[in-house]
Amino acid sequence: MRHARGGFTLIEVLVALAIVAIGMAAVMGALSSSANTLSYLRDKTLAQWVALNQIANLRLSGQQPPTGNTDGDSDFAGRSWHWRQQVVATEVPGVERIDVSVRPADVKAGDDNGWFATVSGIRGDAVGTPNGFQPDWGTQTFSEAQPAVQNPRGSQ
Repeated sequence: MRHARGGFTLIEVLVALAIVAIGMAAVMGALSSSANTLSYLRDKTLAQWVALNQIANLRLSGQQPPTGNTDGDSDFAGRSWHWRQQVVATEVPGVERIDVSVRPADVKAGDDNGWFATVSGIRGDAVGTPNGFQPDWGTQTFSEAQPAVQNPRGSQ
């Protein structure tokens, strides 16, 4: 009389290992794809910040930027970035649109390719606050009680 032994045959073990290996390969592929996406999104976010910084620097400089294209490089977050700003006059006199495109400096691309982010801003002497309101930032003290600001459109 022959007794059946408990356990798995070699074929069953090999099939199980093959199934586990295929599953692990799929998981590793998904993790690799997620890591690449995360890296791209990080670079895209940093490129947007570089573009926003460039627009802020133009606004704070107090000088009217020349119309046309200007290229430059800047360092941000431990990396070198290449930016291109395009200043275009708008239909409104005294208002200019500033488009800043940014890509990593090490990306080898043509003039119109490889930009990670493009941000637009407005600058000019026709841009102001509604109703000509200009706060006096230099003389305001925060120790005094300030009256509540009325909403000009009524309560909303």
